[in-house]
Amino acid sequence: MKTFAQIILLLFSIVSFSQEDIAANYDKKEVYIPMRDGVKLFTAIYTPKDISRNNKYPLLMQRTCYSIAPYGEENFKKSLGPNTFLLQDKYIFVYQDVRGRYMSEGTFTNMTPQVEHTSKNNIDESTDTYDTIDWLVKNIKNNNGKVGQYGTSYPGFYTAAGTLANHPALVASSPQAPISDFFFDDFHHNGAFLMGYFKTFSVFGVQKTKPEEKAWYMDQYIKPISKDGSVFYNELGTLKEAVDTYYSDNFFMNEVMTHPNYDAFWQKRNLLPHLKNINHAVMVVGGWFDAEDLAGPLNIYKTIEKTSPNAKNTIVMGPFSHGAWARETGKHYHNQIYFGDSIATFYQKNMEYKFFNHYLKGDAKNAVDLPEAYMYDTGKKEWNEFTNWPPKEASKLNFYFRSNGELLQQKPQKIYFSEYFSDPNKPVPSSENYADFNGFTPRNYMSEDQRFATSRPDVLTFTTDYLTEDMTLAGEIMANLNIATDATDADFIVKLIDIYPLDESENHDKPDVVYANYHQMVRSEIMPARFRNSFEKPEPLKPNTKTEINFRLQDVLHTFKKGHKIQIQIQSTWYPLMMVNPQSFLENPYLATKDDYTKAFMKVYSDSHIEVDVLK
Repeated sequence: MKTFAQIILLLFSIVSFSQEDIAANYDKKEVYIPMRDGVKLFTAIYTPKDISRNNKYPLLMQRTCYSIAPYGEENFKKSLGPNTFLLQDKYIFVYQDVRGRYMSEGTFTNMTPQVEHTSKNNIDESTDTYDTIDWLVKNIKNNNGKVGQYGTSYPGFYTAAGTLANHPALVASSPQAPISDFFFDDFHHNGAFLMGYFKTFSVFGVQKTKPEEKAWYMDQYIKPISKDGSVFYNELGTLKEAVDTYYSDNFFMNEVMTHPNYDAFWQKRNLLPHLKNINHAVMVVGGWFDAEDLAGPLNIYKTIEKTSPNAKNTIVMGPFSHGAWARETGKHYHNQIYFGDSIATFYQKNMEYKFFNHYLKGDAKNAVDLPEAYMYDTGKKEWNEFTNWPPKEASKLNFYFRSNGELLQQKPQKIYFSEYFSDPNKPVPSSENYADFNGFTPRNYMSEDQRFATSRPDVLTFTTDYLTEDMTLAGEIMANLNIATDATDADFIVKLIDIYPLDESENHDKPDVVYANYHQMVRSEIMPARFRNSFEKPEPLKPNTKTEINFRLQDVLHTFKKGHKIQIQIQSTWYPLMMVNPQSFLENPYLATKDDYTKAFMKVYSDSHIEVDVLK
């Protein structure tokens, strides 16, 4: 392990380009680029001063809804490109405000639907990407004819949609933490609404009326009322009450409230069915602890792998929260868990830089020397290379939920049940990190210590004995629940937990954290029972009837070490991360009142199990 002084020295050696250096080495130009339907998108172009006929550069582009500030040709960004290594290597860096945002013309639409391109007025993000690239390669002198694109989070979606531009100059795309489908990522998980995203709606639900250099939506932005962020959510009331108070004229929240099911509104915003016939290099990047966009990168990679055999398709998943691979912090933690030193720098230098340098400045026809899947084992805390993901060599294993609290691989011969009492008025907390509730979105719960939940009567726990050898889970996870309840609707949350040994060493960086018996969450997911058979057509539960509820948790690569335990927790409320399910079936649960809240017993039968992929 490096000393802190060594880490700081490394960081200073990397960050050698200041804002003044950028101004000294680059020229900045601002232009409006016309799209095929006449709408003009505001674009900033940073060109190396030493560009010439004999010294050409490729273009590296980011399209964003989050502003390309600072505006003005005399004002320069503090950094350019996705990392310092690429900045030092020099590219023509391009930034663009997407339709309806900041200085661009047009109307903003969340998750712009892909359309058939039958006329010039049929536009989407792929056509805007094509038109932008086409203008750039024809109008920026001395470019080398190659274009790359990248972006994280919403810009990751624009990058993923941009892969469909199919412009001959586009040779490399890196969608990072991309959104693929708002009904299963970001604002919803399996159709359940993320209450912890409530404060984000000002950013995405207010249209501007003129060109803007600053955020125009701040009148709707909700400021913290206490350092304890849970106070706000505990006083918020139902979702309907909260919307009436804060967002009655917010167009995106109104769209959410009027589309509680996976209807045509959401389906046409699903990017995955459109990801076909991609013929250039793609490197999808994500974080195992990304609380916003974990499903997106995994599903986009898998979809391209199936539908686009000509794409040079790579995936990278590290021990990161949302976008944390872009920021070097020296000692790398997620919440309280230490993963090593300079991990973001390792990714930037050995993966991101290598990817773009090869395809934009090297031989774009041949694949870069990167593995198919570069994945970080969050248990062993090391990088692993795979020739495919999920690994084909992994084998399926089931863990069954015994009524005595044991988690065993043997299927029970007799079926019993475990039971808990769920009260929507007294939900299970999603976290004890009260300051985190004040954030734009929650981040730390993804690896948080879950000991606080084990003593609650409305949480079931099933635990293995101490492992006698390492067990590596690598790939997909399925929760197969058999339940019964006297309610007509309910959510079911399943959490996969790594329990540390009783003699686990302490960490001097975190003197207040007791790592002995630490219950680290590895993966979690929610499933509304109403959607058990169809996300399009919800159905009530038949009271006191055994019912199957099967759903997928997102992938993992995690080694449960010898001497650790594996635990599963099951519950029906998870607040304030998720909206409270009233536990009575309603056509639109978002309109529930407190009178609709129904207390209920939940039974989980012992033939329920979790299916995992185990790598020997």
